[in-house]
Amino acid sequence: MGDFGFKDTFSSITSEALLEALIVVVAASFLIMLMQRLIPAFAGKVGGKIRLYLLASVPLLRLLIIVLTIVTVVPILVEPSFENMVAVFGALGLALGFAFKDYANSLIAGIVTLYEMPYRPGDWIEVNGQYGEVRSIGTRAAEMVTLDDTVVVIPHSLLWDTLLANGNDGTDNLMCVAELFLDPNHDVARIQNLFRDAVFTCPLTKTYQPVIVTVSASDEAMRYRLKAYPLEPREQARFISDLTARAAAVCANEGVRMVSRQLIAPA
Repeated sequence: MGDFGFKDTFSSITSEALLEALIVVVAASFLIMLMQRLIPAFAGKVGGKIRLYLLASVPLLRLLIIVLTIVTVVPILVEPSFENMVAVFGALGLALGFAFKDYANSLIAGIVTLYEMPYRPGDWIEVNGQYGEVRSIGTRAAEMVTLDDTVVVIPHSLLWDTLLANGNDGTDNLMCVAELFLDPNHDVARIQNLFRDAVFTCPLTKTYQPVIVTVSASDEAMRYRLKAYPLEPREQARFISDLTARAAAVCANEGVRMVSRQLIAPA
């Protein structure tokens, strides 16, 4: 009883069994690597919802391959009896619990992520002040690429106690906002209508989605916010720049002075 049955559990392991298990693990690893390269590459050539669906399938397929690999390898190494399975998975659970506590925490959070899907590959999210597109979701962490092309690694364990903002939530609709601050002495209704027309003239605007121009007043300036949806979420930086330039051109044509945001006193 001193060895808890481990000697009998692993007595069936032979060099042939180890070689067979190694072949299965190598084949599964190669399949995962191939899948993680081909699917995103193909998704990059298509747009819209198809791209998002393809990117979202990568972590699910990877998890499926890992589970099937474990289910295949364990019976090769250990005689598949109830006692042996309890001994193997019990020992594995204890090892993970003590030696890889933080990793196991992120791993469990990763499984929850795949189930609840608070973010998926292709989603634009903000976590701890970092904003970008989710490029991939691993078992421990997700990779996000910011607008400045910086890769940020987000451990899944952050899900437990961190607020997460998702801009498009698995769709290809991502609202963008261009802000301008204007001198208060102007025809607000006219400028608001001209800004709205300018948004529709932008070739990147998804015209079948709502286009909204809001305005609010302060002592120093009128704050305009041009809200619209780009054709592709990845075009958001260029889209906001284009809207800002078009709105600035409207101001120049109408003789309305733009005010620097830095000159506006905080409320």
